[in-house]
Amino acid sequence: MDTIHTFSARAIDGRETALSEFRGQVLLIVNVASECGFTPQYAGLETLYREYREQGFSVLAFPCNQFGAQEPGDSAAIMEFCASRYDVTFPIFEKIDVNGPGAHPLYVWLKGQKAGILGSESIKWNFSKFLVDRQGRVIERWGPTAKPQSLRKAIERALAA
Repeated sequence: MDTIHTFSARAIDGRETALSEFRGQVLLIVNVASECGFTPQYAGLETLYREYREQGFSVLAFPCNQFGAQEPGDSAAIMEFCASRYDVTFPIFEKIDVNGPGAHPLYVWLKGQKAGILGSESIKWNFSKFLVDRQGRVIERWGPTAKPQSLRKAIERALAA
């Protein structure tokens, strides 16, 4: 069985990153966008990251322009936005597709591991979230309306497991 550790993705700085670098950590994987109504969730994601990172937690952000063209910028623009507006320090990756024939293999796998509302696999909008345990398995999935602070209990359970 695959785990998240079998995948790689290009970091926002262009470096190919094996997700096995995050082995042993609890991960919250989020497709993000800079011009979305949910964009203020960056602040809550950063709060979670800072609060739990010493316990082996990380947020991995994957910019996506598939929903209302709400992530139009290039990597430099995305990084500038995240740093200047939300002081983001968690890992951000290059822009990807999360649905359709060009979907990144990581997202194809994530969606297959944990269905969304009514059994749907497709990502419905920006700021959909997947929680991955220390062994690299998907344990929870939330839609965009789930605020980062509402995920605390699930993150704490995963960190304690």
